[in-house]
Amino acid sequence: MIKGELKLCRDYIVGEVDERLFGSFVEHMGATVYNGIYQPKHSSADEDGCRQDVIMQTKALGVTTLRYPGGNFSSGFNWEDSVGPISERPEKLDLAWRSLEPNSFGLNEFMRWIKKVACQPIMTVNLGTRSGDDARNLLEYCNFPRGGHYSNLRIQHGIKAPHGIKTWCLGNELDGPWQIAAKTAEEYSRIACEAAKMMRMVDPAIELVAVGSSHARMESFPEWDRIVLTHAYDYVDYISLHHYIDKMMDYAPLSATKVVHEQKNRATTKDYFARNIHVDRQIHTVIAICDYVRALHRGKKDIYLAFDEYNVIAEKKHGGTDFVEWTTGSMIDCGEHSMEDALVFGSMMLSLLRRADRVKIACQSLLVNTGPLIVALGDIPAFLNTIAYPFMHLSLYGRGEVLYGVSHIPTFSTDEIVDIPYIDTLAVHDGEHDRVTVFAVNRCEAPVSLSVDLRDFGSVISGEHIAMHSDDLSATNNRHKPQAVIPRTRPFSGNGDMATHTLAGYSWNVLRFTMKGRG
Repeated sequence: MIKGELKLCRDYIVGEVDERLFGSFVEHMGATVYNGIYQPKHSSADEDGCRQDVIMQTKALGVTTLRYPGGNFSSGFNWEDSVGPISERPEKLDLAWRSLEPNSFGLNEFMRWIKKVACQPIMTVNLGTRSGDDARNLLEYCNFPRGGHYSNLRIQHGIKAPHGIKTWCLGNELDGPWQIAAKTAEEYSRIACEAAKMMRMVDPAIELVAVGSSHARMESFPEWDRIVLTHAYDYVDYISLHHYIDKMMDYAPLSATKVVHEQKNRATTKDYFARNIHVDRQIHTVIAICDYVRALHRGKKDIYLAFDEYNVIAEKKHGGTDFVEWTTGSMIDCGEHSMEDALVFGSMMLSLLRRADRVKIACQSLLVNTGPLIVALGDIPAFLNTIAYPFMHLSLYGRGEVLYGVSHIPTFSTDEIVDIPYIDTLAVHDGEHDRVTVFAVNRCEAPVSLSVDLRDFGSVISGEHIAMHSDDLSATNNRHKPQAVIPRTRPFSGNGDMATHTLAGYSWNVLRFTMKGRG
């Protein structure tokens, strides 16, 4: 049996976990909103037309933050169309997703909904087809108490108290040729800086996220990020990162005009399991750009990272979810994530938390029915995709301080990457409850023995081992078997300051240790 060792020390800390790392994303895309969170004719719909089973699942997952309303949708979004009496709102063509947008679920409906799920919003402004002036008007509508035209308009719409939205994205993926009103880095920087200036005049307390490269395969990466931050350093607090791991896509750079990469042979399981390394490298590169620009400006503040779109792409779609153009609420990319996908997704989340000192916001994409955590098909109860379980466990048990771990773990290599640990680990210390939690992805086909040295935290009193495993890596949850792949929990008793556990082959694991402190 392969053996691995992990040594932890309470003084070797990466950083505090920001609760916004457990965010997701609601975009007017496919059936995420219509026939997803909002379905008035559904048997579980509440008084606002929102599916209560989706609300329940969202709360159970521990989602803390939700980005809205896009995504690509935001680059053509006229926010004024989505407020006021529903009967007076115009139906519009959504060019981003070739859909019909009825605007029956808009800004204020979303703000009511996130209160139901106890989340905080992140709002994206349209800097594609619109200007900084429209962004500051939207901010006034949302955050200013009263007295201006747009704040008074909100009150006329029955919303007396400001929404008080703290975090705002200055557009979305405007480097991409697929984006409505795509821009060069210089063009985007100009409009973003002016929008930021006006928005802070309305509400100086907001946080702003600049658009970074759409993904690390863009031909312009990381130069786009350098140019944008060179201009916007004094105006913004974060730069965005996006990354989708796709088993059918290679990592060669895209040209400036190419929208879709040619498909190559399906990646092997080992190649797929190694791809979170590209996420690590992307984070490292963007941090380097942020620090370079800080030095260039002789600045005093760090720019933090908002990884506000990430996911793995499922190969198989849920049955009966083919997209129909120019309709409302038709499914786009409603994938059946497999056991294999869940392991890659788990490693992807560990990559984000591994730099908790600089990555402060993360939004899985998307919450419902599009690359989803939650699947809501027709009138059957909403259920969880396999990727939802690593998300849930990290949100529920990943709060505290991320620890530097010294590990001795056997490795494997692929054609692209060498020396990849068979066990991908991350440890978090919750000092308030005297608990250490180790998250571990076993990327080996065979069981692996993992020993954890906890002597710096005292003795283990008790704990539990949560594991998700399937002998079939292609196994999924679907309408016929919504719980085919779920985690199991086994409690264990304390046994000194060393703990050894066997991790099943190809498995997601959470080891929770309740400690009795030294002395």
